[in-house]
Amino acid sequence: MTSTPSGAISLTGRIERWPIAGTFTISRGAKTEAIVVVAEVSQGGLIGRGECVPYPRYGETPEATLLAIQAMQAPLAGGMDRIPLQERMPAGAARNALDCALADLEAKRAGKRIWNLLGRPAPEPRTTAYTISLGTPEAMAEATAKAAHRQLLKIKLGGDGDGARIAAVRKAAPRSELIVDANEAWTEDNLAANLAACADAGVTLIEQPLPAGKDEALARIPRPVAVCADESVHDRGSLAGLRGRYDAVNIKLDKTGGLTEALAMADAARALGFEIMIGCMVATSLAMAPAMLIAQQARFVDLDGPLLLARDRDHGLRYEGSLVHPPDAALWG
Repeated sequence: MTSTPSGAISLTGRIERWPIAGTFTISRGAKTEAIVVVAEVSQGGLIGRGECVPYPRYGETPEATLLAIQAMQAPLAGGMDRIPLQERMPAGAARNALDCALADLEAKRAGKRIWNLLGRPAPEPRTTAYTISLGTPEAMAEATAKAAHRQLLKIKLGGDGDGARIAAVRKAAPRSELIVDANEAWTEDNLAANLAACADAGVTLIEQPLPAGKDEALARIPRPVAVCADESVHDRGSLAGLRGRYDAVNIKLDKTGGLTEALAMADAARALGFEIMIGCMVATSLAMAPAMLIAQQARFVDLDGPLLLARDRDHGLRYEGSLVHPPDAALWG
């Protein structure tokens, strides 16, 4: 994208807070609101938007993310587009918001949907996982029972007592496909027992059981359930080191730094033999919409962020139960 007679690109950003319906709890803590950062790029009366969630796990804060976005005003005014952006900014939440905003503007300028511009197939509805927060076995079973009609459930686990948790969840949802996310909370000492408990419960996939950088044991022991890298994988550069330890990779646009790298990473991961999972942070539909392009080639789709909010933004994605539909142009792309 270059500057045109319609004028230079202008950039604004803001921090938004969206209440969560209840509390969202994982092994690293609980929160009651989603704090997102929105980037808006405008040119010739058209506005492109992108949304990101700064990830405290990687030292990101909303304030620093907003500043990083705002620092790109001069390069954008000078004609920088999505491609040089990949080198100008590091992978992470800030680049994600800006990359997706530029893609949205690109589509609006062309009067086409973004997947047509990128030469990708038009997205179709996909079944998304629905997340059950970490809690006691009893609390998780109660929450699971209310969601047992859903085809795919994602269960947050957290270490001690996970065998009882997953057994209780399976009893409460005997027909749902289950994936679990340990968020790096297991250790080499309890890894085998927890893997066995998940296998006994018929779990299909386990996300990031061991801490990133301390996951060598996954290459040394039998894996009765497929294991997916999350915190251990970021962009294409991190894929090669995962072979032999992981069977799948969780692609999140806040880690890859946007849709541009996420699409390239999905292609590279599949070429290496990894299954694809497309994941999300708790955020609005504006953050989910670009990920729908990755969802088309993903074995596992986890784009339930808006379902966990007390309310979504206008023109949000349409969810029919667990079936999530592609975004309308009024939302993004």
